[in-house]
Amino acid sequence: MKKLLLILMVVALASFLFVGCIPGVVVDEDEDEDEVESACPTVSITSEVEIGGKKYIKGATQTVTVTYLVATDEISVWVGPAIKDNPVGVPSDAVEMVVYPDADNKVWTGTYHFDGTNEAGDDCMTDYLYITTCGSCVPCKFPYVVDDLNPCSEIDISEYPTTGCAACGGVNINFATEAATCDTCCGDECTSLDTATFDLYKTDPFDECCAVPCVPAIETCISTDCDIDCTISCFSIYDHYIYYPSASDGTATFANDHEAKTFYLVATLADKVGNKTYYYATVAITSGSVGAVYEYQKISAGNCTDWVTGEQLRTDGVIGACADAYGVCGSVY
Repeated sequence: MKKLLLILMVVALASFLFVGCIPGVVVDEDEDEDEVESACPTVSITSEVEIGGKKYIKGATQTVTVTYLVATDEISVWVGPAIKDNPVGVPSDAVEMVVYPDADNKVWTGTYHFDGTNEAGDDCMTDYLYITTCGSCVPCKFPYVVDDLNPCSEIDISEYPTTGCAACGGVNINFATEAATCDTCCGDECTSLDTATFDLYKTDPFDECCAVPCVPAIETCISTDCDIDCTISCFSIYDHYIYYPSASDGTATFANDHEAKTFYLVATLADKVGNKTYYYATVAITSGSVGAVYEYQKISAGNCTDWVTGEQLRTDGVIGACADAYGVCGSVY
């Protein structure tokens, strides 16, 4: 019986070698000597970024591109969890993605909606792309992490620094992570904050549209990574409102230096794969100070607000929401 088992093992191994079914290698028969190359393709996904040796993608509909060095017929691309019950095959619960080849059968593309939450409700999970061909024994595996969580931060809006604008007039408007009210006031549970952009408008930017502002910003400030800290320097309301001639000496002065003008603020926080969080506020600014800041909630119809007084969220000069010590974002205040 032992001899029979040994013979069967030898025959099985020989059959694998005969069909060239060794995962991960191909032999270049055109050369005098065998040249071993990877038989697995290269794979790219629209939003992918590499962080700490892992690939992260955005939880959304993405384009997957599979590229081979040589023409390859009849490939299959599967999306599924890590293999447990079948370590040399495709998981039974994997989902096949429809892919189409180019004219040379080297580049295959398809789209798939990636979801970062598993059946247990856990976020930021690692899954795999499994790619097989007619001549392959085992699939090529490509791990990735799906990030469908938005970044967040509590942001204090104030005049800072309070000096430095004497020569040109105006006021410094500072946007900075509020550090006094939570353990981690800036973060993202899955990847990390990439940019925080603060756009200031003279008029309602969503007067006739919602997905994008209808008018250009008059000032913009951009911060990268956590903690957020950026400043619009020496902002002058004189640059955006009408001058009035003085009756006494004819020089141009503002009608009332102490009259606060209301400006509209849209803050956009983006993480490393492109997930975005929006905060909205009005900021009262005089010729020499930053006044009241009122935050408004987003309307369900799109990425905008209608600035309704009854939908004010905060009036304490701070906008946004905290993240805990693990980067998990809470609800807007």
